[in-house]
Amino acid sequence: MAEAPDSTTTRTLDPRPGDSPGRPSAPAVPRSPRGARRGFPSALARCGRVDALDGLRTLAVALVLVYHVEPDLLPGGSVAVDLFFTLSGFVITRLLLAEYVRTGRIALLPFFRRRWLRLVPALLAVCAVCAALDATTSLWAFDGALRAAGLAAVFVVNLVRASQPGPYSDLTAPLAHTWSLGVEEQFYLLWPLLLFALLRLLRARTVLICTAVLCALPVLWRCALWAPDAAHRVYNGTDTRADQLLAGALVAVLLARLRADDPRLARLRVRTGRLAWPLLGTLLLVAWQVPVTRHTGWWTPLWYTAGLLAMAALSATLITDLELRPRARLSRLLSLPALAWPGRNLSYGLYLWHYPAVRLLASLGMKEGRLAATVVLTGVLALLSYWLIERPVQRALRKRSLRADRAD
Repeated sequence: MAEAPDSTTTRTLDPRPGDSPGRPSAPAVPRSPRGARRGFPSALARCGRVDALDGLRTLAVALVLVYHVEPDLLPGGSVAVDLFFTLSGFVITRLLLAEYVRTGRIALLPFFRRRWLRLVPALLAVCAVCAALDATTSLWAFDGALRAAGLAAVFVVNLVRASQPGPYSDLTAPLAHTWSLGVEEQFYLLWPLLLFALLRLLRARTVLICTAVLCALPVLWRCALWAPDAAHRVYNGTDTRADQLLAGALVAVLLARLRADDPRLARLRVRTGRLAWPLLGTLLLVAWQVPVTRHTGWWTPLWYTAGLLAMAALSATLITDLELRPRARLSRLLSLPALAWPGRNLSYGLYLWHYPAVRLLASLGMKEGRLAATVVLTGVLALLSYWLIERPVQRALRKRSLRADRAD
């Protein structure tokens, strides 16, 4: 999964065909001549949050939670992690492109500091609670939690899991779900460096082509690696899951390349609009019916190779539609406050806390009503994390940024 990224933003400059009549168009944002010179004329044109993407994040974290509590109910619920990867790649790349167009560079150290402050304080709180339960109770679900907390805190749980050819050991069990954070953090360490190099050395169109080529490489690598005992290596490796993050990056680069009046943007809006509902239905159908992480004969190697890329393409198309058509029916549905607010503010906390909550209730022997109890307990813990940790940290970060801007 994943975290809730810094922002999910979009506003285009032109009216959107097919949007609801009588609704005002997004306010025009002046084009940046500097951005045009650098080949990304729309990189700075999208400056408001996209509530629909926040709502999509809420849906994704709900699928993961149900999957971990009742895997027979949603045997394919882990596909929501694929969606999180693509969404994160999209948002992070758009932020990096906007910074490059605005300043001509990507300030890597400030970027890494923001990522650390966004992810680590809340993660350390989860690790501390799990370690305390290990030290002070006899709950079987938290045996070895201190060691697992150490691995989670440095974002290497995915590397540990990838190195285990057979069934997963209990080494990371209390915090096993943080494997996805490891994939994302390792991607965040490498992609800004590579993107900056591409932006400095190549034309904008070539950057787009290179990003598309990079999306294809992990699936070839997965095919080369695949063996029955390589499932954990493929599933947990950053190199083998990078196409899902890069698919989001590709969308960000593509949309930054297209001016608001580009006819190709209008065609893209129409095509993704036709696909949006079927793709969302496909995602939910896979979560409901497909045992993604179970060995099921011929289906398993197909999913672990081409299937992951297919989910990246599905997610990228869905994100593109929500980005380009904020007034379409699907966007309005996902923009409802009951979906958008938790996705914007609580999705990271929900993801962090849900798995320890599942294990806590299981170790206490709860069977009846465990799903509802997990939802309530996770929601309370996520709210506490948001109000006591995440929001204060982000507020302090914004104040520091404002002081720095005034000093400049």
